[in-house]
Parts: sequence; structure tokens; C-alpha cells
Amino acid sequence: MTDGEFLASRFEAHRAHLGDVAYRMLGTRLDADDAVQEAWLRLGRTGVDEVRNLRGWLTSGVARVCLALRRARTARREDSIAASDLLGRHPADNPDGEAEAASADSVGRALLIVLETMPPAERVAYVLHDLFELPFEEIAPIVERSPGAARQLASRGRRRVRQGPAAPGEDPSRQHALVEAFLAASRAGDFAGLVALLDPAVVLRADAAAVAMGATAEVRGVDAVAETFQGRARAAQPATVDGAPGLVWMAGGLPRVVFRFSVASERINGIELLADLTEVESVVTR
Repeated sequence: MTDGEFLASRFEAHRAHLGDVAYRMLGTRLDADDAVQEAWLRLGRTGVDEVRNLRGWLTSGVARVCLALRRARTARREDSIAASDLLGRHPADNPDGEAEAASADSVGRALLIVLETMPPAERVAYVLHDLFELPFEEIAPIVERSPGAARQLASRGRRRVRQGPAAPGEDPSRQHALVEAFLAASRAGDFAGLVALLDPAVVLRADAAAVAMGATAEVRGVDAVAETFQGRARAAQPATVDGAPGLVWMAGGLPRVVFRFSVASERINGIELLADLTEVESVVTR
């Protein structure tokens, strides 16, 4: 067996695993195959003798490729195929439709839809840790965060998965309208208005940096959260935070604190107060 054949056989032993990793990160088999092929090309340039843990090295390589692809999609503001569109297609509309549908079934259709709502780094951290059991020490350099920040990214993704996919009627414009109504009620000190916009089980969470600034780490329940915001948020302005409706407090022309909201059944069921902006992929003010 030649060196090239030996290298190919080692790679082929991990191809199925790498394809599964890439599919969960990218949402289509075509993109997943491209990411795996890129990992093969990188292995060819590196050489197997320089890699101690080949499976781990390849997994990290595929994850980096997938993260770059997802960030590029976000920057262009165009996803290739949203999971909801992909899963609604008939196999006859796509030459690889039957294989795509089988892949979707094996992963879980609802999970794929939720994965599409996650910012790139959050999706990578969640997939690698919760679905493939990589330690946060290995995930951290891939998402360019500390292990603690990578843990928080995965935890945030886990909460999205527990909440499940949004209902069909929950379009982005409606979600932004809810957040803007929340901001208006907060500024006006309208307690009843805030309560009407919040889910009874709403949770407000603050990251460590926000807690250091005086925020409470966690507040639960509609009355407690409404009291927290009543008459406040006067300096905040509407924004899109990691592709989701939110608010931002700016200082010196730069975002300093962001409020990220989650919405279900036309009620706000989660608010994240983030002062450590290394955890935030993007903030777009409106």
C-alpha cells in the first residue's frame, strides 16, 4: 500500500462521522460534502504523520470550515437553504432529495429547524459538545472563545433546542414589533403593558460582565421581570442581535450592552442581558 492509499484509508474510516458533523452544522448534504472534501485536502497538505489524534483533528478541521461558511452566509445575509424550506421539498425536486430526507429524519426535523436559528459560533459549540461530546477546551479555539465562553454558547443553543422551533406565524417582523412594544412599555413605566407582552414563565438572564455592572444573574416570572424593566431601558434602542430581535445600549458609537430576546406564541419568553460582547456574533442597529 502506498502512502497515499494509506492516508486515504485512514480518512475514509472517519468520513461518515465527519459528514454527520458537517451536516448538523450546515443543514444540507451538498455543503456537508464540500466541507468534508476540504478537510481531506487539508489532511493531504499536513500529512498523517504530524497528527496524533486523527479523528479529533479532522473533526476540528471540518468544524472550522463549517464555521467560516456560516459566518460568510450571515455576512451576505443569505442562507443557502433554510431548514424549513429544505424539509418542505419533495425528493423529486432535488436529485439528492431522498438522501437529504433520510438525513433529516436521522437528525430530527425539528432539531434542524432550531439549528438554523442559531448564530454560527453558537451552532458550532452546541453541535460539537452536545451532539458529538467534544470538550470545551477543544471547542474554544475553533469558535475563538475561552472554554467558559464556549460553554455559554452551547448552553444558549441548548435552551433554544428545549424551546423548540417557532410557530409558523412567528415571523421576524412580528418579533421585532413585540420587542419594540416592550421597549415602549419599559420607558413609560407601564407595568400592565409589560406583563401583557411577557410569557408567564419568562426568564431574564445576565452574563457575568452584566452582573459585575449591577444586574441580577437570573430573574424568573412575569411580575419579577416586568418590575425589573419598569421605567427603565431609556437609553436602549431597537437592534438585531445575532439575527434575533433585541435592544442595544450604545456608548461612544459602540454597542456596550445588548438585550437578546426569544419569542414563542407571540409572547417574550426569554431575555438575555449581555455585556461581554465576545459572546455576540453581530449587532445591527435600526
